[in-house]
Amino acid sequence: MLFVYGTLMPIRVMELIRHWKMQEKEHTAVILQAAPGLDRQYVQLLQSWEPVFSHTAHYANQWLDEWLPYPSRLPTHAEQTVESLIDASLEQSRTYIDQLTQLCEQSSSASIPAMARTVITHSIRESNYYLGLMSAYLQAANSPGNREQRPPLQQVPIGGHTLPPLPYAYDALEPYIDEQTMRIHHDIHHQSYVDGLNKAETQLQIARDTGNFDLVKHWERELAFNGAGHYLHTLFWNVMSPFGGGEATGTIGEQIRNDFGSYAAFKKQFSEAAAKVEGGGWAILVWSPRSRRLEILTAEKHQNLSQWDVIPLLPLDVWEHAYYLKYQSRRPEYVKAWWNVVNWPYVNERFEEARRLVWVPY
Repeated sequence: MLFVYGTLMPIRVMELIRHWKMQEKEHTAVILQAAPGLDRQYVQLLQSWEPVFSHTAHYANQWLDEWLPYPSRLPTHAEQTVESLIDASLEQSRTYIDQLTQLCEQSSSASIPAMARTVITHSIRESNYYLGLMSAYLQAANSPGNREQRPPLQQVPIGGHTLPPLPYAYDALEPYIDEQTMRIHHDIHHQSYVDGLNKAETQLQIARDTGNFDLVKHWERELAFNGAGHYLHTLFWNVMSPFGGGEATGTIGEQIRNDFGSYAAFKKQFSEAAAKVEGGGWAILVWSPRSRRLEILTAEKHQNLSQWDVIPLLPLDVWEHAYYLKYQSRRPEYVKAWWNVVNWPYVNERFEEARRLVWVPY
């Protein structure tokens, strides 16, 4: 197993992720070349995967560039960084395999010749190999013994925030959220919050170093706006899944029924709150460690008119850039469609962690 690499294990796993994603990108290109008569919808579907795989491989390569010069002095957050990228990569490959399987089942032999089907079968087999390998690694890494030995997470350096990769293809949430919206939302809007947060942190550091705080009010506002935007969007991508939807189950489902009376009552309140946010903003299911209850809050922009002392579990972005291309001014329609992609298993996992935090109630 991979653990034979000892302290160099994060580097080896990151190399495997890079190879895994570049291989899936190459397989996609070969499939397109081997099946020139493929239906246009499938051509577009496969083409949409190439930038996703490239971005994930590039993300892995960035960490390797940082770690390889000093392999004996890896940062304390290396293992957590690896696991986060594995989670995203696993979700990508599961969706990719499912779509390749559907392609073979629904396309005629004329549009997919024998050679192309052989390539697709090989691609599915190779992706499944990495699914098994990385799933086994995560299971071993998260065993009680390994968890106890982990060093604490290291802080992000000032001005060092990065854009997380999507855990699925840009079009994976169709027909509920369209591909073009996802590209603009993730690659442009979220990136702008990352850039704005890094700039605000850097400028405030300069102010501390020089003692010149003339613009501190401006940069503190930028810090709050862009920081909240970055953190909420980082959570937002993960609370959605192409395999999402349905009612909440597990611990989070029980807590919802306890605090709201029923899942239907919770969904109704959340949807109404989201539809009535003034301007750009969010509806957010949060956990309060002090009251020990779930609550539904709204925020204008990313940070205004909301509440402190809570942990966000399920955010819904209702800025126009999240839905306007597909739904125009029909925000309630977007909110209704969004429930079909809610990733309740992820929300449940986050809630399990959040409820461990206990504060004295007042």
